[in-house]
Amino acid sequence: MQKQQLHTDVLLIGAGIMSATLGTLLKQLAPDWSIHIYERLDRVAAESSDAWNNAGTGHSALCELNYTPEKEDGSIDTHKALHIIEQFEVTKQFWASLVDATYIRDPAVFIRSVPHMSFVHGEKDVTYLRKRFEALQQYQLYQGMEYSEDPQQLKEWIPLVMEGRSLSEKAAATYMELGTDVNYGTLTRTLIHQLEKQPGVKLHLDHEIKDLKQLTDGRWELRIKNRRSKSTVTVTADFVFVGAGGGALELLQDSAIPESRLYGGFPVGGEWLVCRNPEVVNRHHAKVYGQASVGAPPMSVPHLDTRIIDGEKAILFGPFATFSTKFLKEGSFWDLFESIKYWNILPLMRVGLENFDLEKYLLQQLTLSFDDRIDALRVFYPEAKAEDWTLQEAGQRVQVIYNNPKGGAELRFGTETVTSKDGTIAALLGASPGASTAVPIMLELLETCFPDKVTDEWRDTLQQLIPTYGTQLEGNPALITKIRNWTSKSLKLDWHQPEIKNK
Repeated sequence: MQKQQLHTDVLLIGAGIMSATLGTLLKQLAPDWSIHIYERLDRVAAESSDAWNNAGTGHSALCELNYTPEKEDGSIDTHKALHIIEQFEVTKQFWASLVDATYIRDPAVFIRSVPHMSFVHGEKDVTYLRKRFEALQQYQLYQGMEYSEDPQQLKEWIPLVMEGRSLSEKAAATYMELGTDVNYGTLTRTLIHQLEKQPGVKLHLDHEIKDLKQLTDGRWELRIKNRRSKSTVTVTADFVFVGAGGGALELLQDSAIPESRLYGGFPVGGEWLVCRNPEVVNRHHAKVYGQASVGAPPMSVPHLDTRIIDGEKAILFGPFATFSTKFLKEGSFWDLFESIKYWNILPLMRVGLENFDLEKYLLQQLTLSFDDRIDALRVFYPEAKAEDWTLQEAGQRVQVIYNNPKGGAELRFGTETVTSKDGTIAALLGASPGASTAVPIMLELLETCFPDKVTDEWRDTLQQLIPTYGTQLEGNPALITKIRNWTSKSLKLDWHQPEIKNK
């Protein structure tokens, strides 16, 4: 029996937020291109993009303290925070453009206004938060943020966090109404549903990539198995994007591009404590981030979050780290072992030796009982009752281990794009801020893989979709006001940009 064969201009592996974003961008820029999306599972956005598998934070560095580390001289490093807030503003512009064009009909199904807060207690951390607030106030993008050490003000902002807390305990918080809660699962399904309506686009569920190789003419040939019928199809593609979450590393290695040898991975999972009791849930309306434990990866920064998922309001606390050798929640226990190659085994060992605090943290997390988790919650919410909370599994992530060709190995947090030298294949690795920065990440990918088109025939369309494309918002108060008021109106967010003062 002859194997079925077909060709597509673009092949997207994984039906998550990254593929959905890239596919939507490409169909706006090159409507004549054919796009085929292959997903291993029987549904869209079932892994990292699913609402219960991530924090749902529109990551904009408003509340995440790990994006503003304290330097050895005591000053606050704001570089990463400023970069991330610029990125999320780009993301919101793209979403707003899709809403204005009725590509997305109702933004309320995936994004809502939820204030972003940082909360700390103890003299040392209060001093840090005060310095952080003052450092961020030099930037116009952070104007509108409030800071308080007043117990009464804190009680108004976060009553659950303050009730039962000793007034003799020094505490402080920042509050930014600009924050959002985002259901990336619903957004992904909306984008892919719209993509399927476009000519030349085809979604294939229950299809697993079994092999991929580059042909002599530069195209890629993939052998893909239908998990239901067990039949196999051979597909050639001019461009391949591997947006398979934790599964991206193995596929990147299978591609055999030289760049793949620079990477390894280490899996980290998570669990949430979830409260659905309306008497509790309706008294909390914020995403409240605290300080991470020593050695904790950024995804494990403790936070008490308002979540609205499929119309249901809940509070999530965590995440608590778990460990599995799986790279995907619905993956294989062999994932970690199959990712270990002769070229990355030494970097993996070196990272293990150099990150004792992380290993100690993970071991400590694995020993926690349900009562231990409730005790951790009570550091945030002193009067929490165990009967109001249940434990729920979160998503599986793979931390990037970079094998520096100049020597040494690095455990990298964040998101990282790996692209072949000829720009015909790209893969996304890593974790937070991930989905929140999907649009700028995909724009950078387009600039790398299609540089001539981005600077020429695609540029006008990109600037229509993202008015500030190629322009920095910080330092342009009139533009900040215009853009934020537009995106807030289009996305139905409860934010009106206050007057920005020149610094």
